[in-house]
Amino acid sequence: QVQLVESGGGLVQPGGSLRLSCAASGSIFSIKPMGWYRQASGKQRELVANITSGGGATYADSVKGRFTISRDNAKNWAHLQMNNLKPEDTAVYYCYIDLGLGRGRAWGQGTQVTVSS
Repeated sequence: QVQLVESGGGLVQPGGSLRLSCAASGSIFSIKPMGWYRQASGKQRELVANITSGGGATYADSVKGRFTISRDNAKNWAHLQMNNLKPEDTAVYYCYIDLGLGRGRAWGQGTQVTVSS
């Protein structure tokens, strides 16, 4: 079984920063691709950023230049540094890990990010 534990959400003013972390544990036998989605109230879930096992990252256009995804090289831990936050970044952020070998994807519980003055 695989578990993902997220941390780091909260309330921040526009222009502020937050850092989300995601720790995956359990039956994972190598470094796997990970990423973050977000879902705002009344909207569909959207991909924010992902990172390959080798460290290659991709971003949604809406967060390019503001968000940075990284990972611990020896662990299935991922981090999302979010700078210059905007009210439209308000959402529940979900971490995931792609397990490969037909095992699908595991998800974290989600963490709320609210950007408001």
